[in-house]
Amino acid sequence: MNASEAAASFALKVYGWVGQGALPLSRPWLFQRARKGKEDKARLNERFGYPSRERPAGPLLWLHAASVGETMAVIPLMRELRRRDIHVLLTTGTVTSAEIARDRLGDTVIHQYVPLDLRPAVQRFLDYWQPDVAIGVESEIWPTTLAELNQRQIPQILVNARMSDRSFQRWMRYKPVAEALFSKLALVIAQSDLDGQNFRDLGAWPVQVSGNIKADSDAPPCDDVVRASYNVQIRNRKTWAAISTFDGEEAIVAMVHRALKAHTGLLTILVPRHPERGDEVEAMLKEKGLVVARRTRNDPITDETDIFLGDTIGEMGLYLRLTDLAFVGRSLTADGGQNPMEPAMLGCAVLSGPKVSNFRDAYQQLVRKGSARVVRDAEMLAKAVHFLLTNDLARTKMIDAGLETTQEMRGALAATMKGLEAHISPLSVQAKLVPRAAGTN
Repeated sequence: MNASEAAASFALKVYGWVGQGALPLSRPWLFQRARKGKEDKARLNERFGYPSRERPAGPLLWLHAASVGETMAVIPLMRELRRRDIHVLLTTGTVTSAEIARDRLGDTVIHQYVPLDLRPAVQRFLDYWQPDVAIGVESEIWPTTLAELNQRQIPQILVNARMSDRSFQRWMRYKPVAEALFSKLALVIAQSDLDGQNFRDLGAWPVQVSGNIKADSDAPPCDDVVRASYNVQIRNRKTWAAISTFDGEEAIVAMVHRALKAHTGLLTILVPRHPERGDEVEAMLKEKGLVVARRTRNDPITDETDIFLGDTIGEMGLYLRLTDLAFVGRSLTADGGQNPMEPAMLGCAVLSGPKVSNFRDAYQQLVRKGSARVVRDAEMLAKAVHFLLTNDLARTKMIDAGLETTQEMRGALAATMKGLEAHISPLSVQAKLVPRAAGTN
């Protein structure tokens, strides 16, 4: 072992020791998060690896999707795995992603909250569930979990893998540690050629490229009765949506609305990334003299309504179907961006700030084809919204380009399944040899 390898090994040991020392503090920390609505208080034991469901007989694939975006992305993948009779254990880290999983998948998969990356919790989790394969989504790398899987010779795969420029630069500063971790992955299936090269540079092998499986996701659903009711209330008012916004972006949206309201009779649909911020966002809007209708209260949209505040979970399909122009947040005051493919595939012209490293490849394709535009600041956003609301031809061209581009981007799911074949085919064969218990899926 050379000096770099020894340093990496010591750094990972220190990580483990720190985790052990933090174990007594983890339960109070989780209770504090539960009080804020960020944890399910009734299921906190799952975060320590204690199961709340029975393990089914036969092969089991553990798939971890950290939050809502990752969960939505791999729903088609989980459905494909279930068609092969492979049991899927889905872990998530947020309450909202658990609700999405329940609403979209029901009992077809087993849901648990992901155990904390602490050795006792991870060992307890793995001892009980005994997964045959573990799949992480996008950028989930947890040192203790990876080490435990490696020790048990359970292959860990990363699908739809991405690496932002900032993350890559940070890992490169600690390259020996990165290589010690990434070399343990059995397979990486990356979103783009650049993502793939970044993972290779950090020690991952083999690495394949599939494209972004979010392009293969179904369009988010919508209750047509609710949609029709809101369309009647909105009538012929001009609308735009600001979706997946982060702190600071809602104030910019309010400024844009106030600047354009007198000229367009505008209704702004505002959907914060974290719905639990609804009270905070409403208070800010009211301080600025704006009239707010909240979805959680079923407030009607009247002629006086300035902002329709979409503070619910799982209704993005509704909000995007009430407009054809959407600004995608976490791109002006926060960094990383959010998924632009959902609004594009639902017939919206797309606007975004410049900080979109988490969706770099998708934005490059959408901008290149003319279906998305990048704005630098609040003033430029206001000008872009005004131009597109008052120029039907330009807006329609962007919408048509988005529909075409998102269709062209499809195919990543098939490529991912092909890449996984060597790992999942044996499980599929084994599953067919296991007698099904009465009433199981």
